[in-house]
Amino acid sequence: MDELEWLEETALLVGVEEQQDDHFAYEMEELANLAEAVGVRVIGRVEQKLERKHPTSYIGKGKIEEVKRAAETMDANLIIFNDELSPSQLRNLERDIEVKIIDRTMLILDIFARRARTREARMQVELAELQYTLPRLVGLRASLSRQGGGTGGGFQNKGAGETKLELDRRKIEEQISKLGKELETMKQHRTIQRQQRVRSGTPVVSIVGYTNAGKSTLMNRMLAMAEGDQAKKVLEKDMLFATLDTSVRKLTLPDHKSFILTDTVGFVSKLPHHLVKAFRSTLEEAREADLLLHVVDVSNPEYRHMIDVTNETLEAVGVEDVPVLYVYNKADQAEGLSYPRVQDDQIWLSAKTGGGMHELTGLIEKKVYERYSVCKVLIPFDRGDLVAYLNDFANVKDTDYEENGTLLTVEMEERERKKFNPYMISH
Repeated sequence: MDELEWLEETALLVGVEEQQDDHFAYEMEELANLAEAVGVRVIGRVEQKLERKHPTSYIGKGKIEEVKRAAETMDANLIIFNDELSPSQLRNLERDIEVKIIDRTMLILDIFARRARTREARMQVELAELQYTLPRLVGLRASLSRQGGGTGGGFQNKGAGETKLELDRRKIEEQISKLGKELETMKQHRTIQRQQRVRSGTPVVSIVGYTNAGKSTLMNRMLAMAEGDQAKKVLEKDMLFATLDTSVRKLTLPDHKSFILTDTVGFVSKLPHHLVKAFRSTLEEAREADLLLHVVDVSNPEYRHMIDVTNETLEAVGVEDVPVLYVYNKADQAEGLSYPRVQDDQIWLSAKTGGGMHELTGLIEKKVYERYSVCKVLIPFDRGDLVAYLNDFANVKDTDYEENGTLLTVEMEERERKKFNPYMISH
């Protein structure tokens, strides 16, 4: 499903602050950032405090009139609601306000559609869009029918818009079924790849975190440390959801230890459940990891809320019982915070400046190489191939030449040690 096309949209944001909602102000600010991520200019906000959101209209009747007047006064051609609107709420608001309306879910789906690069990511987003669209066909038709009218905006959903909405329910359901089957095939392929990595004994470290926490910057810094200028880097940009596609890289450290490093899609408050479900198979990379690096933008005053959102989303996709190392990134931008600093399963660093990266690598090694131990092997002189193998693929700490062969002091993983049992003299 193609992305929405925004042509000089000017938007009014609308949100309801329910009782005991400590993060409402931040979520509204985040909504503005999400809108700006697709080039929409936010020109005003309307907020209402309610015990709970109105079941049929989201906001109260009086507020509907206020939103309508504000849109006319400010010449807004788009209204963005801070929550996912139900089909009935969308229809009623469309009828009463007569300005194009979208909700937070539709906005996030569009951002994902723009950022998806691989075929699988595009299919995952399209599936989520179709599942969202299906029960809202009537309301969305009304919204899109205004795109050439008096509002002057360009909210055009080239694939998901007029063309897709003209499809009947049966055709959309057929497309949902087709996408689901294709994604299931891709999931099985990824499962096989994951099983091969497990059989190889190479540990897997998966990067997770809130969007724009610096996950890609961290990954690129680690790749550069391990591979220098030859490192194949991932896209790195200071924007929401800069990368959606999972990257998998193998890192080999100076002592010949290696691990698989994967990253995942970033999270955000009120991430659409259709999207979480569609990306579930991608997020299974994190579920099967030996260690999670939970990257946190510690310079953001709401970073604890971001941690909670990330943890709740991980729990929703079944990522449990995986050891976690909290990486408090952007410490260089946090006021009065000294770094690098390590405390238990936490580290404060700056991926951008590189401060704390060596300490992070040390922590990762300590966590994922617990199965490694130091042993001594005596290799006969006629098995120089084994000595070469250990020098290339293991951490050789010391080499001595004895009467009967080469004595090596080596740090090896348990599975690798078994291959050298015939030559083992201590462990």
